[in-house]
Amino acid sequence: MRKKYPTDLTDEEWQGLEPLIPPIKSGGRPADHTRREILNAILYVLRSGCQWRMLPHDLPSWKTVYTYYRNWRLDGTWEHIHGALRQELRATGGRQAEASAAILDSQSVKTTEKGDLVATIQARK
Repeated sequence: MRKKYPTDLTDEEWQGLEPLIPPIKSGGRPADHTRREILNAILYVLRSGCQWRMLPHDLPSWKTVYTYYRNWRLDGTWEHIHGALRQELRATGGRQAEASAAILDSQSVKTTEKGDLVATIQARK
């Protein structure tokens, strides 16, 4: 067992996230690290702001952690987690699971009216 980092998931947090994380694929080589430990390492990078290669040695290797992070980004896992947590948070706050309205920032609309090239040129001036 390693010493816990402040960014490590609590048991309660892991119970909520575990069903949202893709399971270990069958038929291949056994996994060297648990999904929880991979997620703890990802959270360490995100919270500390360190580079992937600077992960502490008691966490899984940076290559392994980054590969999982990238694969989960490409397969939509992070988007799925975000959506599930958003719905849970809204329900906890007594609101409907899905938003019924949206807000547009007028500044965003102004920059898109002229198109990419014109907005980019004006930003450089």
